[in-house]
Amino acid sequence: MNKQLILNECPRDAMQGLPEFVPTDLKIRYHNALLKAGFSRLDFGSFVSPKAIPQLSDTGEIVEKLELNNHTKLLAIIANRRGAETALKFEQIDFLGFPLSVSEVFQQRNTNKSIEDALDEISVIQELCLANNRKLVVYLSMAFGNPYDEAYSPELVLEYGQRLLDMEISHLSLADTIGKASPEEVYSLFMAVAKPWKNAEVTAHLHASPIQSENKIAAAWEAGCRNFDVALGGFGGCPMAEDKLVGNLSTEAMLAWAEKNGISSSIRKDELSKAQAMLSQIFT
Repeated sequence: MNKQLILNECPRDAMQGLPEFVPTDLKIRYHNALLKAGFSRLDFGSFVSPKAIPQLSDTGEIVEKLELNNHTKLLAIIANRRGAETALKFEQIDFLGFPLSVSEVFQQRNTNKSIEDALDEISVIQELCLANNRKLVVYLSMAFGNPYDEAYSPELVLEYGQRLLDMEISHLSLADTIGKASPEEVYSLFMAVAKPWKNAEVTAHLHASPIQSENKIAAAWEAGCRNFDVALGGFGGCPMAEDKLVGNLSTEAMLAWAEKNGISSSIRKDELSKAQAMLSQIFT
């Protein structure tokens, strides 16, 4: 079994809910430090309405000043065709990410669309990505349940995932958007998708408090997941989901767990420490 851990750093997710605007030059320096640390992807920004997420309104300016390499690919979040068309103008961006919710309420809150309308939009965006030699990552948010008392089941996740696979989308991410999943639920869902999604790259996008992290990581790993989204310091969460944010799975916790279990990664800790030194300037 593959013992190589694949990590995607998500400064966009970490920063998007901050009340104070982080200066663009500081973001650029932080992102450039992360680019040297050896991550597989860098979820660095988004092309959504600046009214919805003011913190990310400088994404277009940032991308032009990033010091790219052959290892770390850039990912930008989009929520509609217009955002996708804007992102595709930047040759530096390899991946577009779209949030598709298993919850109707959250899909409306997050993108002002129904789930069915979002799927129609994804179909159009996938065609654009294929035509422009880019890849689309679809995040199945609320994949472990929701806080709105809506009906939920793992079968819903499998159903929507199959519809995405039928569109030839091969990068799917299971998101514990509000950090509610137990380790048992994490293990169960990743096991459930293992065979039907065997030809896809499936990523764990887990929100978790420090005390929850290790057990959730272990559960996803034991179920065969090798791709994880993380954020330095465990900062962030989804401001569209609930008033109280549950932070992202921290990069530090992920690396500590991997080292303890003899699991290798491509992360260069000396370079990562330079990014860590900047956290106090950003997350004040």
